[in-house]
Amino acid sequence: MSLKQTLNLSRRQLLLGGGAAGLVLALIGSRGLGGAPAAAGETETYPVTHSDAEWRKLLGPNQYYVLRQEGTERPYSSPLNDEHRDGIFACAGCAQDLYSSKTKFDSGTGWPSFWRPLDKAVLEHRDSSLGMTRTEIHCSRCGGHLGHVFDDGPEPTGLRYCMNGVAMNFKAGAA
Repeated sequence: MSLKQTLNLSRRQLLLGGGAAGLVLALIGSRGLGGAPAAAGETETYPVTHSDAEWRKLLGPNQYYVLRQEGTERPYSSPLNDEHRDGIFACAGCAQDLYSSKTKFDSGTGWPSFWRPLDKAVLEHRDSSLGMTRTEIHCSRCGGHLGHVFDDGPEPTGLRYCMNGVAMNFKAGAA
């Protein structure tokens, strides 16, 4: 085999390999690393929807980062972490009631934590980012990312819904 044939073969292999790698990356990007949708709104429809530009106008920068880009606020940065009055914690994106103050507890993690959401308030999604599998929590009304749920919470559920405070608003009153 001549040098020219070898170079042509290598170029062909490179192009075919690059095309296959591009296809794999496109599939990963559209489905997330764990095979789940990369963003909640990509495969589900919600009663409250807005364009990306509308969400940016409706939400503050930190709210947009958490609710629409599935970010995480810094621990101990939310005033809701220290909110102990009776009331309801609602989605900052669509105002849907999410958690009663009666289910809030101090987890010591730096994020508002609850042992149970209100009925039909949240949806769960598989999250395989950061090299681990977790259960991500989204608002069932607008699809906004709220946080994650873990199995190290108190009784009666044994669950810890670890929520981003910036993704919620507090409404004082009956819980």
